[in-house]
Amino acid sequence: MIDGQSRVMKLTLGALAELEQALAAGSLVDLVQRFETGGFSASDVLALIAAGLQGGGHVMSQTDLAKAEIEGGVMMAARAAAQLLALAFMTPSDT
Repeated sequence: MIDGQSRVMKLTLGALAELEQALAAGSLVDLVQRFETGGFSASDVLALIAAGLQGGGHVMSQTDLAKAEIEGGVMMAARAAAQLLALAFMTPSDT
């Protein structure tokens, strides 16, 4: 829930490539490891959620997202970003 509205998020391959570059991740594995080890930043969370929103058809800049009210606060935003990244790497048989 962002600004009181339920939003669908998904990461496209293009969004993942942009995230690698924008977040200075050497690879997708490096990006995943940031979240698995808790070594992510607020900028990482914002970038992931913004990319997920775009993939879900809800374009919102990172600047606007930074000002938005995310239900559950910072911890929920971080959890949503980590789940979004994990879902991007699930195979159909994992679901």
